[in-house]
Amino acid sequence: MSSADVNTRAVVQEFLVRLGEGAPDRTAALFTETVDWMIAENPVVPWLRPRSTRADVADHFRELALGMVPVEGSPTVDAFLVDGADAVLTGRLAGAVQTTGKVFRSPFAMRLTVEDGLITRYHLYEDSLAIAEACTPDA
Repeated sequence: MSSADVNTRAVVQEFLVRLGEGAPDRTAALFTETVDWMIAENPVVPWLRPRSTRADVADHFRELALGMVPVEGSPTVDAFLVDGADAVLTGRLAGAVQTTGKVFRSPFAMRLTVEDGLITRYHLYEDSLAIAEACTPDA
């Protein structure tokens, strides 16, 4: 394992710890000032929109925490692959949307890039339809 692999793995593991603690500002501190951010935008899901700065990252995780409550045992990581500066995680996530009470479940894949000890890329692939349906109130 190269030193880049070790560094990337350590930063991503710390990201997961901080994410689990629910500390948006501490989580965002692991990102560069300008971030290559990608989560499919969805107008029904209030926390999903374009982001590009460290402050935006903190806002995302703050809004996510206000918008939904994780289902017990979620998320789970099934695979954590590292190749130099890049890491890919796959797993499952689930949450209950605060405004509707509806639960969503989704597989996910996350691609992160770590440079100089900070996350420069955050791309998250998830079932945006399931999340949007959970955010939509019943008629």
